[in-house]
Amino acid sequence: MNMLQQLAAQTPIWVWLLLAFLITRGIAAMKPGETSLQKLAIVPALFAVWGAWSISHRFGTSPSAWGEWLAGITAGAALGWLLLNRLKLTLDSSTGKLWRNADFSLLPLLLVTFLVKYGFEVAFAVSPSLSANAGFSAAYLLLAGGFTGIFVGKYCRYLASLRMDAAGKGLETAG
Repeated sequence: MNMLQQLAAQTPIWVWLLLAFLITRGIAAMKPGETSLQKLAIVPALFAVWGAWSISHRFGTSPSAWGEWLAGITAGAALGWLLLNRLKLTLDSSTGKLWRNADFSLLPLLLVTFLVKYGFEVAFAVSPSLSANAGFSAAYLLLAGGFTGIFVGKYCRYLASLRMDAAGKGLETAG
């Protein structure tokens, strides 16, 4: 138990705030409701920025590190796209808001993603030499990229659904 207390005490406060934010986002997604593309972009952007910062901090400009992370994102994006295969996102043209179905996959994905990322970050903090271990680094980069990709893929599915809804209504979408 002492080790868990040390981990909790040495974890920066922003990490706990991030966890609280992710939990609130996951719980909110369990109810259908109005949203915007900007709100839907928060989670994928957050994990992409966190991932890019971690990689640049730990691996610098290593092409293999960035390539492994991007490979993970690509695979994860395909999975994220498939997770929302029954998605229906509609645009209320009078308010400009989007109506989305409940997403019960978001909270568990956020929690697992956070725990995996946190676990790897703790391992790197405890043993910085792990950055030089090709297998450990590849697992980290592929998993971190994969989870980021899931959120990117889900966002892309939201965009595609919105465009299909707008096209069905004879509306134009930006982009």
